[in-house]
Amino acid sequence: MTPATRVACVFAHPDDDTYGVGGSLALHAADDLEVTVVLATSGEAGLIADPSLATRETLGRVREAEDVASWRALGIEPDMRFLRHPDGRLAEVPREELVGEIAAALRSARPDVVVTFGPDGITGHADHVTIGEAATEAFHEARASDADDTFGILLYTVIPASALERLNEGLRERGLEPIDSTQPFMPRGVPEERIGMRVDCSAAYERKLEALRCHRTQAEMEDVPFDLWPGLLGTESFLVAWPERSPREPVSTDLLAPSPAS
Repeated sequence: MTPATRVACVFAHPDDDTYGVGGSLALHAADDLEVTVVLATSGEAGLIADPSLATRETLGRVREAEDVASWRALGIEPDMRFLRHPDGRLAEVPREELVGEIAAALRSARPDVVVTFGPDGITGHADHVTIGEAATEAFHEARASDADDTFGILLYTVIPASALERLNEGLRERGLEPIDSTQPFMPRGVPEERIGMRVDCSAAYERKLEALRCHRTQAEMEDVPFDLWPGLLGTESFLVAWPERSPREPVSTDLLAPSPAS
């Protein structure tokens, strides 16, 4: 029997996982797949779009439940690990403690693929940057102590600069202000030549859309015209952080087959 493919998603807040890797994994929901999700905070400092959904005191628990529901919408039942560090202050958590918690989760899950944020955190959010750095350190720490052929690849979820350019063109055509990537919490794009994996998630678009809507407190993407959503959500892109990848290598198209030749 072929063993299950194991994937670990390490992010800062509920909904980071849905955006970053939800479509890629939804494509494999019917396969033998084991998913572990590590969320460093519960997003308790986030938006409350509708006061009937949560209070400031209950938002963290509500957002945890929203994230569980979002994975069910994708057709996946992951092992959820909520670290419950303070939202917005992840950089204040002692790095050794945070890395140790993530490394312990990775050693337990023994994933083939690990996905997290890269150095830009997509939006420059300090929590995103911190969790990406800590997850990278934990990945290498866990991999160094593993005797088997696990921890095969580390991926950073990113947005290609070309995708942001297309989005801004669409916004301008509709008379809306384009995204200014120099502003806080705005998405940053990475050059096309750095993309090591691009997954066409259009077949899972409706499931990813349903999953995002499970994050009801966050009113996801309400400021983006709905007709532009497929262009944003239909593809997920990644940098290959480990092993080292040559820019001349073909771009992979499947999260669970990270080598183009596999």
